[in-house]
Amino acid sequence: MALTLLSRALRTLAVVVALVAVPAAARDTLTLGLQLEPPGLDPTAEASAAIPQVVFPTVFEGLVHLGEGGRVEPLLATDWTVDPDGLRYVFHLRAGVRFQDGSPFDAEVVKFSLERAGADGSTNPQKAALSHITQVDVLDPLTVAVRLKSPYGSLMQVLGWPAAVMVSPASAAGNVTHPVGTGPYTVADWQRGNALTLARNPAYWGAAPHLASVVLRFIADPAAATAALKAGDIQGFPAFPAPEAIADIKADPRFAVTVASSEGETLLALNNKRPPFDNVLVRRALSYAVDRQAVIQGAMFGYGDPIGSHYPPQNPGYVDLTGLYPHDPARAKALLAQAGYPNGFTATIRVLPLPYAKRAAEIIAAQLAEAGVKAVLQDVEWATWISQVYGQHDYDMTIVAHVEPMDYDIYGRDDYYFGYSNPAYKALLAKLDATVDEPARLALLGDIQRTLANDAVNVFLFEYPYFGVWDARVRNIWHPTPVQLTDLATAQFDDAASGNAGGGTSPVARWLAWALGLGALAAVATAAAKAGPRYVAGRLVSLLATLIAASLVIFLALQVIPGDPARVMMGMSADPTALATLRHQMGLDAPAPQRYLAWLAGIVQGDFGLSYTYRVDVGRLMAERLAVTLPLTLYAILLSTLLALVLGVVAALGAVRPRSAGRVLDGALNGIAQLLIAVPNFWIGTLAVAVFAGTLHWFAAGGFPGWDGGLIPALKALTLPAIALAAPQAGILARVLRGELIEQMGRDYIRTARAKGLSVRQALLRHALPNALVPAVTILGMQFSFLLAGGVIIENVFFLPGLGRLVFQAVAQRDLIVVQGVVVALVFAVVLVTFLVDIATAAVDPRLSRGTER
Repeated sequence: MALTLLSRALRTLAVVVALVAVPAAARDTLTLGLQLEPPGLDPTAEASAAIPQVVFPTVFEGLVHLGEGGRVEPLLATDWTVDPDGLRYVFHLRAGVRFQDGSPFDAEVVKFSLERAGADGSTNPQKAALSHITQVDVLDPLTVAVRLKSPYGSLMQVLGWPAAVMVSPASAAGNVTHPVGTGPYTVADWQRGNALTLARNPAYWGAAPHLASVVLRFIADPAAATAALKAGDIQGFPAFPAPEAIADIKADPRFAVTVASSEGETLLALNNKRPPFDNVLVRRALSYAVDRQAVIQGAMFGYGDPIGSHYPPQNPGYVDLTGLYPHDPARAKALLAQAGYPNGFTATIRVLPLPYAKRAAEIIAAQLAEAGVKAVLQDVEWATWISQVYGQHDYDMTIVAHVEPMDYDIYGRDDYYFGYSNPAYKALLAKLDATVDEPARLALLGDIQRTLANDAVNVFLFEYPYFGVWDARVRNIWHPTPVQLTDLATAQFDDAASGNAGGGTSPVARWLAWALGLGALAAVATAAAKAGPRYVAGRLVSLLATLIAASLVIFLALQVIPGDPARVMMGMSADPTALATLRHQMGLDAPAPQRYLAWLAGIVQGDFGLSYTYRVDVGRLMAERLAVTLPLTLYAILLSTLLALVLGVVAALGAVRPRSAGRVLDGALNGIAQLLIAVPNFWIGTLAVAVFAGTLHWFAAGGFPGWDGGLIPALKALTLPAIALAAPQAGILARVLRGELIEQMGRDYIRTARAKGLSVRQALLRHALPNALVPAVTILGMQFSFLLAGGVIIENVFFLPGLGRLVFQAVAQRDLIVVQGVVVALVFAVVLVTFLVDIATAAVDPRLSRGTER
């Protein structure tokens, strides 16, 4: 009988899985993966490298476009002329161009866009460069003159960067969340933490895009990115983050792989103001000590071009200086002795949580040891790195890739974290800015590279490689340019097959929220009826006091975390005045008590504040993520309860039967429960992805299509994560239930039932099980709270846009107001669930229903 019960339960679960695993129909859509989600969608507002990947030049366009090798090409400007003195540029604009909201693009728009970028309150990441513009004159609707305060030879390149895109006066203020540009695509939907959908712009001035829509899914974990590609969940991954998987993917005929140089100069950055790195002999010694090719081989699996200065090898004007410091540990030791360090020295390398940085740090530390330098590796997260290394210059050495295009000018900034100051170098930069003649500019760029190399400002390692992985049927999706972008205007499939899209919070999720709310009200009414209004009022007062205390503790705890949210958002190329403006706009310059009281007052009114990162209401963010986390939690609770009932009941039946076969079954099932508890849920999730997504293709490797895509696709996306979450909880619940059932089967009332003729199975199911459910319900309540608040690992493994992943991202981005809001909401949920568990316990305990004491 026990085996029959187990067989029926397993068949039922198999039917559910089969229904959920029905494959979804293909659509006229290209689905791509991106590692970083942009904090906002306005490239003129902040410097995040993730913004151009999404909206440039797909949504926003500039006057010009930077083509291969940095060549300036016409875009919204058809042609231009430059006065002989280099102080005035006249642009002729393309006729018939309109923004996606229907407003016209003309000379007034150009004037507005360029003046807005350099204005006093601007947070434009290229504000300093665009501040060379002193005046913009409208000559006629399609002609504009740009005047400069002095000749600026880099102007045309700057106008091709994302920060110089054209924005409409009518929509500029809302571009952070609802971008409106002139590009071939519009932003149709943004599921924060999950995906962004681009739709074809039917009124685009140029050739219509081949694709009707493009879904950009945000997958931060390299292993998850690889799994999503192999499972067919995505058809491409620009800037693929897993070089270790490239060889395997190249061998798969389903994929095409692009490997090229990016704009990312990867450095062992040195603090030139801190001894001993203020000595050029020491810096040169370190350059001799490091073997670039070994670093490339070990850290990047052989991909990447060695560099000898801060300049990309693929750009015009490049000078190969890699032979200036060949790998020579003996020469390094000699230079250290000459500098006064015959026995070497000890220094720290601050290591970012990036795979290439970690691998490179270990290799470089071993190479430096050969020259007598002991390098101590110290891990540091990104936000702390931005605050302490970049902001406060508190470091010896660090490994980082600088991805901003043509950013050699950072070495001319005395306040930059390198601590490098050379009047001769600044003179070269000034001369380059004043030079318009292209051959003369290229010669100056060579001098700039040689100066940095001779001064050994940093140990220049390699140009970070660009990996693009695509479905072999996708064409015309990437072109080598100085700005990392994916040109979706020309992308197309060789056939009509593609992936899936989805988004939004559907009526299904809203109905679920209403049902839970009504259930909570019913529970409160039940408590009031059984225990009286004073009991309910007392519990509510306790809940309120707990929330206030928790809010204060949370706020104070988050204040000691290092990292400036504004600096994290603006990035390494942030203009100081723009940074100060952003901090004021975010209210970060106000005293901590004032910020706490304002935040608490907002919560009382239902206002959790505005996210620093996304610039939207925190309450809205939590509601969007709860529409994933809450169903996932309930799904996991359902699966764990079903599995625990089967394991617990069948094991208990085996344990109380006198036959040895029953005891063997009990031991086997008890061992299975123990195994479920012992195996980490993230390992179960990873294994499930490998088997059911990568091999069998029954499920997606991760992501969430949205409830609007239908109930079955949504449940399909949640099935593997729910199984991974449910397995350990089922093991715990099964063991508790088994133990309680065995105890109940020894009670007097069970012996009485058996004496009346009931079988062991009948006595267990009819009498022992209801009483054994009391502690099980308590465990279920604890598990619900744990799963609701603790699913961060599984949500990251399956890149689900839930509350756990939101907190993880918010901590990394120092979006502290989001962390505060989510944690307070979770505290409220835990307290509420504890209250509801008390009510549920009374409902399922038959002894309490008869009015007796336990």
